[in-house]
Amino acid sequence: MPPDLKPDELLALARQVLDIESRAVEQLKSRLDVSFATACALCLATSGRVVVTGMGKSGHIGRKIGATLASTGTPSFFVHPAEASHGDLGMITPNDLLLAVSYSGETEEIVTILPLIKRMGVKLIAMTGKLGSTLAKAADAHLDVSVAEEACPLNLAPTASTTATLAMGDALAVALLQSRGFTAEDFALSHPSGSLGKRLFLRVADVMHGGDEIPSVGVDAHLSDGLVEMTQKSLGMTAVVDKDKHLLGIFTDGDLRRALDAGIDVHKTIMKSVMHRECKVTGPDILAAEAVRVMEEHKITGLLVTDDENRLIGALNIHDLFRAGVM
Repeated sequence: MPPDLKPDELLALARQVLDIESRAVEQLKSRLDVSFATACALCLATSGRVVVTGMGKSGHIGRKIGATLASTGTPSFFVHPAEASHGDLGMITPNDLLLAVSYSGETEEIVTILPLIKRMGVKLIAMTGKLGSTLAKAADAHLDVSVAEEACPLNLAPTASTTATLAMGDALAVALLQSRGFTAEDFALSHPSGSLGKRLFLRVADVMHGGDEIPSVGVDAHLSDGLVEMTQKSLGMTAVVDKDKHLLGIFTDGDLRRALDAGIDVHKTIMKSVMHRECKVTGPDILAAEAVRVMEEHKITGLLVTDDENRLIGALNIHDLFRAGVM
């Protein structure tokens, strides 16, 4: 029967695993040498892609390394080594570079394709835990990911070794990112649907209300007309414009509460006497993220959008930015 572990014993085991794995990553630093710089140089020099391969748990780690490289400026994809021997080797060209992940360095499926890779003239980076292994000896650059022990109590299941390999892959990806001068904008290009992509590329014009959806009234309109416009357009404000749509001011929900507290007659008061002339505006080509900054800085919930001649062309509020995923 398996032991019935108490909560404190489970927590102790979890902490032990984290201690072992953190030591495995920490020890990588002392083993970094010129081979890491060589691996970076090989990646930067290749005119093709970095093709990552690995079996089993190393394959899972390899897929993540390949995905991280691809999203940080180093074109990369994963090839399963067993499938490579059955046709997928054709996915690798002489211009590519192979990054092979195998803790033992003796994974049969990878060793099998090594002569073919060498015949093609493809450069090889190996990540292994065995310096004297077949894969390590064949590599143009070897990255040592050996660990003193696995976190598995049987010292069998890849745990600390896969963590160390993943960390080495991240170190390689970040070093290449810096070497390429990769920017946040570059990152967003490969993540257009992510929150970063939205923050970097979404413009005010993409989220603003335009045309008949813009709340606006004339400068001589009664406040009651302004209230009807605010209610119908549901943006918590209305713009006040002249006959040519030039922006003259703004009236908001907050202004309405203050006007009612002051006993103003909404049917007799005209917009010119209650509007704010100094209102915050933005342009259609401004990043939506900048509109968020303006709202937060000035503690407002809406913005009017004007063109270069101060004509009203749009409006947006905080809810539009929430829906767009910018906030």
